Amino acid sequence: MNVSKVGRRGQIAIPRMIRQELNLQEGDRLAFIRRGDEVILQPLKHTLSDFRGSIPVSEPQDFEAIRHLVMEGRAYRTMTDDA
Repeated sequence: MNVSKVGRRGQIAIPRMIRQELNLQEGDRLAFIRRGDEVILQPLKHTLSDFRGSIPVSEPQDFEAIRHLVMEGRAYRTMTDDA
């Protein structure tokens, strides 16, 4: 089991073994997903902005609503994968 301590400003250090296994680098983003009384850290290697313009659309898109749907989908998949 890897353990980390929460600092006074809420910061935590991710143990080296976990960073290496997940190939986490400085500046990478992590999602904190609550599942009951547990928290899952999900590396976010891509954002919707990375794909902006890759698919032609005929009208303006609500990226906040799309981002919210994607995050809900990821959280649901994470919960059901671990069940």
